Amino acid sequence: MKTPKLSQLALVLAIAATACHSLAAANWPFWRGPNFNGSTTEKNLPSTWSATENVAWKTPLPGPSGSSPVVWDDTVFLSSPDAEKNLNLLCLNRKDGSIRWKKQVGIGDRNAGPRSNMTSPSPVTDGKRVIAVYGTGDVAAFDFSGQELWKRSLAQEFGKFAIMWLYGSSPLLYEGKLYIQVLQTTPVPEGYTHSQDGNPNRDSFLLCIDPATGKDLWRQLRTSNARMESKESYASPIPFEGPNGKEILILGGDCITGHNAKTGAELWRGGGLNPKNDPYWRIVPSPVALDGIILASAPKRDPIYAFKAGGKGDITESGLAWKFTENPTDWATPLAYKDRFYILDGDRHVLTCLKPKTGEKIWQGKLDVREPIWSSPTGADNKIYLISESGTAFVLDSEEFKILATIKMEEAPVRSTIVAAQGALYIRTAQNLWCIKAK
Repeated sequence: MKTPKLSQLALVLAIAATACHSLAAANWPFWRGPNFNGSTTEKNLPSTWSATENVAWKTPLPGPSGSSPVVWDDTVFLSSPDAEKNLNLLCLNRKDGSIRWKKQVGIGDRNAGPRSNMTSPSPVTDGKRVIAVYGTGDVAAFDFSGQELWKRSLAQEFGKFAIMWLYGSSPLLYEGKLYIQVLQTTPVPEGYTHSQDGNPNRDSFLLCIDPATGKDLWRQLRTSNARMESKESYASPIPFEGPNGKEILILGGDCITGHNAKTGAELWRGGGLNPKNDPYWRIVPSPVALDGIILASAPKRDPIYAFKAGGKGDITESGLAWKFTENPTDWATPLAYKDRFYILDGDRHVLTCLKPKTGEKIWQGKLDVREPIWSSPTGADNKIYLISESGTAFVLDSEEFKILATIKMEEAPVRSTIVAAQGALYIRTAQNLWCIKAK
C-alpha cells in the first residue's frame, strides 16, 4: 500500500474536518431554536467581535423588527417591514448575506409604541417550506425557491387580532403540523383602532394547520377568566413531551395550559398567575420546560411559576413545584440550557441560573448596562448570548457568572434574539442583519 503524499493527506484531513463540522452544525428553525428552549448544540462560536472583527457579513434590512431570523442549511429567512408599510419575507444566502428573494405577504404595517410592529412574529421552517405570520393576520407559505405554496388571512376568517401592542406570537412547526396561537381580548376596546372590523366579539384559540396545504386540521378555543388586556399574550406555543405524551404549551390569560398535540384538547391548566385579577396583566415570555418542570412567567415583577409535568385537570396547587420571586422576567423568555434554567430580568439587568427540580439558585449576577434588554437569552457552546435594546451585546460563561465580552453594536433599537446556527451568530439590529463567525 502506497503512503499518500503530504498534500493528499492534508486534503483528506480537510475533507474529513469539513464533514465532521457539517454533521455537528445545527439549524435554527424556530424563534427559540431547534430545542424550542433557546439552546443549541452548536460549537466553535465566537466569544467576542467588533464592527470588523469576526464579521462574516452584514446585510442592510428594509426596516426594523423584533422578529428573529431562522436558519436552515445555507438559507436564512426573516420578516421585515419597509418604508411603504409592506410586510415582507426575505430569503438570504447564509454564506454571504446576499438577498435571494423578497416576497410581499401583506400590507399595513404600523407601530404600537416604539417596540412593536406588524412583523414581530418570527418565521418558521421545516427545511421544505418557510411559513410567516404577521400582525395583520396574513399567513403565507413558500418553498425555498420563493414559490408561494398557499396564503390565507386569519383576520378575514376569525376577526382582526385584538391585542393592545400588536400580535407577536411566532408560529410553530412540530410533528408535521403548524400551530398558531391567538390569545386576545374581547369585546374589542374602542381604543384598539387596529382591531376594529365591525364585530367586537373575538375568540382566543390554538389553530392547527396542515403546513403543506394551509387547510385547518382543528381549532381549539382557549378560554380564561382573565379580564381586558390580561386575556392577551405575546408568547408562542411550545411543544413538550412528557408523561401525558406530546403536548403544546400555551401561556396567557392568567394561566398556562397543556394541550394534546394531535387533537388540541386541553389536558391540564395551571392558574394563579394573576392573584389580584389585574386587568392589565398581559403575558410576554413563552413557556419553557426542562427535567419535568414547566415554567410559566407571570408579568410585571410577579413570580415565575414552576409546574410539575404530568398533571391533569386543574394543577394550580397540586402541580406547583416552586416559585421564583427574586428577579423574575417580564419580557425575556427563560432559557433552558443543559441542566439549568437561566432567567433574565431585562429591566434590572440581572441574570439568574437555577436548578430545574428545586428552583435553587446556582448563581446570579448583574450586567453593566443601563438600557433595558427586551430580547431573550441564547445558550450555545457553553456560553450565554444577550443583547440590549441599545445594541450592547454580552457573552457570558454558562457555568458561572462571568462576562466574557461586552460589545457595543449600537444600531438601536434592538429587540431581536441572537440566533446561533451553522457555526455563526446572527444578530438583527434596526439597520442590519449581522453574521458573526470566529475565524
